[in-house]
This record gives sequence, C-alpha cells and structure tokens, in this order.
Amino acid sequence: MSSVSFPCFLVTKDAAGVRGEVTTRTIGDLPAGELLIKVAYSSINFKDALSATGNPGVTRKFPHVPGIDAAGTVESSDSPSYRAGDQVIVTGFDMGQNTWGGMAGYIRVPAAWAVRLPDSLTPRDAMIYGTAGLTAAQCVEALIARGVDPAKGDIVVTGASGGVGSLAVGILAKLGYSVAAVTGKPESADLLKTLGAKTILSRADVSDESKKPLLASRFAGAVDTVGGNTLATVVKSLNRLGVCACCGLVGGVDIPLTVMPFILRGVDLVGIDSVECPMEQRVRIWSNLGTAWRIAPLERLATEITLGEVPRHIDQILHGRITGRVIVRPEV
Repeated sequence: MSSVSFPCFLVTKDAAGVRGEVTTRTIGDLPAGELLIKVAYSSINFKDALSATGNPGVTRKFPHVPGIDAAGTVESSDSPSYRAGDQVIVTGFDMGQNTWGGMAGYIRVPAAWAVRLPDSLTPRDAMIYGTAGLTAAQCVEALIARGVDPAKGDIVVTGASGGVGSLAVGILAKLGYSVAAVTGKPESADLLKTLGAKTILSRADVSDESKKPLLASRFAGAVDTVGGNTLATVVKSLNRLGVCACCGLVGGVDIPLTVMPFILRGVDLVGIDSVECPMEQRVRIWSNLGTAWRIAPLERLATEITLGEVPRHIDQILHGRITGRVIVRPEV
C-alpha cells in the first residue's frame, strides 16, 4: 500500500523562494497517523493561502501539502473508533499547517482529529461548509449561548461575502435572525439576499474613524470575520448586553477600543477558535449543519476546482476576490 501514488499540491521552499506545484507522491510519504483517508474533497481557506505562500506563522516545515479541510473515506484504520469504509470529516488541528493536508488524494491523521460524516451530508456538502462552516456555526452558538435571540434585534456579519461570513449569514437567517450583511463587493448583494440577509451594508458603514469610545446602538449581536477597526466599530455599535463573536484578522490584529462598551453597555466580545474546537462541539455542529441549520442554497456558495487551479484561487483569496467557498477535487 505504501507504494500507491496519488496527486497532490506540493509546496516547496529553497533559496529561490516558495513555490507550489501539482505533483505525485506515495502513501509512504505521508506522516504517521492512525487513519489513512482517501480524500473526496478539500477546500481553500485563507490559512491555506498563507501556508501555500510560505507564511511562517502557519507553516514551517517544507515540503508541505496545504489543506486544513478534508472529507473522504477511511482506507485503513489502526483505531477501534473507525474502520475501513467509514466516511469522515477532518478540519483544523495541525492538518494543512505542519502536517500534510487535504489538497491530495490521501491524508494520514490521528483518529482524534476525525468526525464521522453525518448521514445528512455528502463529502462535497461537508467541504462547502468546511472550517468556514464550523467557524460560522461556533459564532452562532456563541450568540445563542449568551442570550442573543432573534427578538433582540439585528445581527451584523462583517466580511459577509467570504466563506465564514456568507455561511454565518445563511445560518442566522435560517434560525430566524434579521441579518445585516457587510461586504465590499456590491456584486455579492443578490447572493447575500438569497442567503437571507435583510440589509446590505458597505464596509464604510462599519468603519468609524472618529475615535469616539461609543457609537449609537445599532446591533444586538455580531459575527466579525475582519478584525481591526471594523471589529472596534462593531463593538462600539452594539446594544446593551450585545455580543460579538470574533474569528478573523484580515483587517488587522490591533483593536482600537476603550473599555467603555464593556463597562457601560455590558457587551461581550467572544473569541472563536475552530482549530482546537472540542470534539463534542464539532459533532454537534456537523449534525446541525446537515439538519436544522442546513443552508438551502448551499450549492450556490460553491466553486469547484481541481488541483491545477489551486494557485490562481490562492492568489484570489489573498487579494479578497473570492465569494463563497472554493472546494478542491484532488485530481489533476
């Protein structure tokens, strides 16, 4: 079995720099792990784009195969929890960072990283959601757990045309929330309305430069995928006891805030970590995504590509040109 070959998107680094190309490797090249999984689909996330371009904060070991998401079928198992033929989802942990990831025909990972694919989802469905869907659902759970229900008022979602943002819009709308979707892509407005957004806002609508410690109350809750000044503006615009779930940093890692929103309005800023998300929560979320939280126009969010198209889409995601989700079929 170790001599079986498969295609992959391999990233190498040498004195000339970092480059990625589609090539062939064998199962014997894969890292140690209890599960050997034949990959049906992977996806491209912002973290994959960073890994593929040699960002040292994401990947330090080369050669490397990116892909923090994968869904497929167990080929062989050294764990009593799984057996050959089981369909599974793997997202997060170290996969696609310093452990070879899903942009390949096969992966080998610890059994503790896998979630059994719910009957209500196909591997393709699972990768349209991927880490983005898991993260979006964690954000929604954070709002619900802190008492933000649909009757409280509008929920603002920043970066709404991206993977996490678009899925958050869809999940929130499915659950009856009134969603204000923020996007810098006017051409995405129709898709966001199809997902259930009631209001479309521009980036300028949530970019306060006044340095005021508080702004007029506008939102009962928020899902922020951007960070930086956008996150600060949203937090300053929350209603009393409002909640913001924060999961992104494309707009910067610094937050120009005072303590005023927290001590005068009692707002709650919740950090979301999908990489080390507890397994109990993962199982619950994947079940919900296939049933009560399933987005009806899920397919409209998907662009399907093969490994050879990965470089172009990595460039697009780095420059903020991707709408929705890009899923990768591990074929040349």
